[in-house]
Amino acid sequence: MANIKSQIKRNRQNEKRRVHNRNFRGAARTAVNTARAAFEMNEPETKDVVLKAISALDKAAEKGVIHKNNASRRKGRLMKRLAAFIAAPPVEEVAAKKKKAAVPKKAAAKKTVAKKTPAKKIDA
Repeated sequence: MANIKSQIKRNRQNEKRRVHNRNFRGAARTAVNTARAAFEMNEPETKDVVLKAISALDKAAEKGVIHKNNASRRKGRLMKRLAAFIAAPPVEEVAAKKKKAAVPKKAAAKKTVAKKTPAKKIDA
């Protein structure tokens, strides 16, 4: 334990900041995990959950709890997944198409690719 007055004060400040930062970081993590779970469950309110996660990431980056590029990267991944989620057909349609495609298709003929040999060097 520190016995220098300035270090005792610094320890108190660090503890306050740690708890403060932990709240924002935890909220961001929880929001992101909730958004990921919404993708897995195919919930209709997935878009709203993703927007809340993005908001939580922005707040954490604004406070300096996480780096702004870290927040940007996570937001980008969520938005990319959301775009794919919106563009994908509902699960029932996919299951119906798989049943129709259960008939085996003919195997495609293999193509052979000729290997290129390196040019020989001529010593003069």
